[in-house]
Amino acid sequence: MKNFNKNTLVWLALALAGFMLFNIYTNQSDGPVAKEWAYSELIAAAERGDVAEVNIRPDQKIISKTKSGEIYKTQSPLDLRQVERFMSQNVKVVAVPQEEESFFMKLLASSLPLLLIIAFWFFALRHMQGGSGNRGFGFNKNRTKLVSDTKRVSFKDVAGAIEAKKDVEEVVDFLRSPQKYQRLGAKIPRGVLLVGPPGTGKTLLARAVAGEAKVPFFSISGSDFVEVFVGVGASRVREMFEQGRKHSPCIIFIDEIDAVGRQRGGKHGGGNDEREQTLNQLLVEMDGMEANDNVIIMAATNRADVLDKALLRPGRFDRQVHVDLPNQEDRLAILNVHTQKVPLEANVNLQRMAAATVGFSGAQLANLVNEAALYAARRDAKYVGFHDFEVARDKLLMGPARTSAMHEDEKKMTAYHEAGHALIAYLHRKFLDPIHKATILPRGNALGMVQYVPERDMKSTSRKKILCYMAMAFGGRAAEEIFFGKDNVSTGAASDIKQATNYAMKYVTVAGLSEEIGPIHYELDRYGEGAIVSPETQNLIDNEVKKLLTAAMKEAHELIIQYKEQLIAVAKALLQYETITGEEIADLIEGRPIREEEAEATPAPQAPRPSDNDAESEPETEQPDVAPQPLI
Repeated sequence: MKNFNKNTLVWLALALAGFMLFNIYTNQSDGPVAKEWAYSELIAAAERGDVAEVNIRPDQKIISKTKSGEIYKTQSPLDLRQVERFMSQNVKVVAVPQEEESFFMKLLASSLPLLLIIAFWFFALRHMQGGSGNRGFGFNKNRTKLVSDTKRVSFKDVAGAIEAKKDVEEVVDFLRSPQKYQRLGAKIPRGVLLVGPPGTGKTLLARAVAGEAKVPFFSISGSDFVEVFVGVGASRVREMFEQGRKHSPCIIFIDEIDAVGRQRGGKHGGGNDEREQTLNQLLVEMDGMEANDNVIIMAATNRADVLDKALLRPGRFDRQVHVDLPNQEDRLAILNVHTQKVPLEANVNLQRMAAATVGFSGAQLANLVNEAALYAARRDAKYVGFHDFEVARDKLLMGPARTSAMHEDEKKMTAYHEAGHALIAYLHRKFLDPIHKATILPRGNALGMVQYVPERDMKSTSRKKILCYMAMAFGGRAAEEIFFGKDNVSTGAASDIKQATNYAMKYVTVAGLSEEIGPIHYELDRYGEGAIVSPETQNLIDNEVKKLLTAAMKEAHELIIQYKEQLIAVAKALLQYETITGEEIADLIEGRPIREEEAEATPAPQAPRPSDNDAESEPETEQPDVAPQPLI
């Protein structure tokens, strides 16, 4: 309150000084309220004998008084005979002399602007010094926010992330009973860094730690420390730690710490004196924390690789907790949390949806539930059904459906293209994930697609699975060449070729699965950062990649020619229904009719499982995503 009154008085003084300066340069008052009168009207009135007196001022302004007592003001032109005209009509002429300003007013008028500028900068610089949160006009005001008790969360609100929660339980226990650790000389980690992809719940986990320990939770973003004014960020760091010590025990959470904690003098982020000063102050404050402060600094980032090494050394952020993307069980738990207030139809299988959302973060799953509810509301439904989740998932993965109709020729080619993918995926079903559905409804940049649902999450991929995937990726291009001719193939396989090439490159240079190259790891500059190999090695790698892709294309051709009738059956079903399920694709390839309309249709020839000498000895593996996960 004291600082507020002081600042108010200063601003009032500045406003008063400005008002005085304005009055100094403003024309003086003309006395009593006067009416406007043109010069010609004044001369005419004088000739009629109506004017009793005129006062002529140095600024050529004439204040005239009529015999009836009325006052008029007139701006006079340069007329050398005006005095003679007035005197010839017996009008009293008074010459008003130039008013002399006092020495003080002259000095004030000349020096007041300079004094105002000096006073402003003195006020600004004085208030930017020190650590007061009100100084610097609020530029270095502490922006740390205290989360209210009504918004507390606990570990029950954090679905999944079982390993991450175990890593931070020790912090909770320390905040609850620090004496248990201090009497044994143990030191709890001062800083806990939460590392993980965006949307995995790092902020929520930090809030849950504070909620479980029932201590204050202060939150600030890394970008809040960086300002154009030098020293502001360091001042905010000091105030943040002072505020934390006043509310000890507590948790201070810095979100997106990479905005201020990037490597100093490195290639990441360039040089920035203000940012580096802020980082230096953060390092000093964390070093200066005492064992009895009971203040835990938690931070979150998805770019731990760019953080300064001094920030990660023991005594600062010496504990890293990895918050990874949720697995299938975690996704099911997250979906259960976000659907608690959503009325669901009986046919909604969240277990199946969890399996179909590999790679989704917690935030994406929350968005999935919301999009499904929005779609159900648009169709005036009382409950959210599984079809709503399907539409929402397709929209999030591939964009909204395009309503513009395709040309019949393009639609037919798309149907045979997707049927080629589906056929080879089914024939290699022992090594690839089950087909979820195939569609020729365009979404985003895709005219059609075949979706797959893995039965479980996988962290690695087998050699046989990669080879089968490359053959499946070329199924669309092979179908176009066989049924429409090489001269009529489209550019629709560009994405398939790109994915197959990336798989072949990883197969050769990263996984060491090529017999020609051997178990050697290469990182090529054109495929990622790393050393550039010799021209001879580069040619050897290129030849091996081309050999793999050529073999995959050849296999796709042979399988489609061998099971041509089955592919035609799938393509015709796509042209008729536009979207068919994985079970219907299996029925069509095995020669069974689908849906009631095809109950009496002639079944296509049954497709036996392709013979493969390695099929019996190869362990059965699953694909971790809609498309196989890249090898890293």
